[in-house]
Amino acid sequence: MVTYSYRCRRCGDFDVRAAMGEAGSRWPCPRCGDASARVFTAPRLRRGDPAVWRAMESAERTAEQPGVVSAPPRSGTTRVSRDPRHARLPRP
Repeated sequence: MVTYSYRCRRCGDFDVRAAMGEAGSRWPCPRCGDASARVFTAPRLRRGDPAVWRAMESAERTAEQPGVVSAPPRSGTTRVSRDPRHARLPRP
């Protein structure tokens, strides 16, 4: 289900939840019944996923002052895959 926004000339804005693609350019106002025009807004992104939160916070933190590294990562910290399919990949 998707939330669509409409604007009635008399009553103002209201939202309609409908299946994707079912909402038309006009929808009857739930208060007065007049045909209301669809309003296009920014998508409402779900904010419950922790990975999304971390990525957004990291982007905000480094927007003005990017993080600076003082040295390359230690060679002992490289993760090695034990998956046999990865052994067949071309190496640089």
